[in-house]
Amino acid sequence: MLTLALAKGRMQEEALRLLARAGVHVSAEALGSRRLAVEDEAGRVRFVFVKPADVPVYVEHGIADCGVVGRDVLLESGADLLQPLDLRISRCRIAVAAPRRPSDGPETEAGLLHVATKYPRIAAAHFGARGVPVEIIELSGSVELAPVLGLSDCIVDLVETGRTLEENGLAVVETITESSGRLVVNRASYHLKAAEVGALLGALKAAVEQGEGGAS
Repeated sequence: MLTLALAKGRMQEEALRLLARAGVHVSAEALGSRRLAVEDEAGRVRFVFVKPADVPVYVEHGIADCGVVGRDVLLESGADLLQPLDLRISRCRIAVAAPRRPSDGPETEAGLLHVATKYPRIAAAHFGARGVPVEIIELSGSVELAPVLGLSDCIVDLVETGRTLEENGLAVVETITESSGRLVVNRASYHLKAAEVGALLGALKAAVEQGEGGAS
C-alpha cells in the first residue's frame, strides 16, 4: 500500500477529483469523518491529510511515499524530493505586489526594501539574485494588510485572480514564478515501491491529459 500525503485546504478537492479520474476513489463516508488518515475504496492507497507545509516533511522523511502539494510550498521548503508530474491543478503565481503608484513599483526607504511574505526563502532568493537589499517580514496571515498599514513596501504572495490585491489597493509588480499542484515522491519509495508508484504515476498522468483535453 502506498501512503500519500495530501495538502488540506484549497487544493484538496481538486486533487481528490483528479485522483478519482485516475481510479483512486475515497468514499464520502471516509472524507466526512474526522480521521486524518483514510484508505481508498480499493485499499491500495492510504491518505494522510496534513497542512500544505507539512507535505514535503512527511514525504522527505518517508512517512508518506508520495504527496500532492503546490510548487510554491516545495520551493519554500527546499525538500529533497522527486517531482515527476505537474498535476495542473490549483494554478496560480508567486508575485511581488505593491500599492498602486505612478512608478508601478515598490518604493524603498534608505535603499532597503521591506517585504512582507509567507515565503521568506522565495522572497530572499528573488531579491538577492537582483542585488536588492531587503528586510523580510515573515507573516502567517493576510499579507495584503502589511503595505496598507505601513509595515512593508511590498509583499510576495500567491496570486490567483488578483481580486484581493485590487480590493486592498495593490497591484502585481512582477511575477516570480508559476505554481500548480505537483505529485512528489520519496526517493527511496520510488525504487522500493517502483511498481505501485509507477502505476499511480501512470494513472495520474492519463487523468491529467484527459482533463486537459476536456478543458480545450
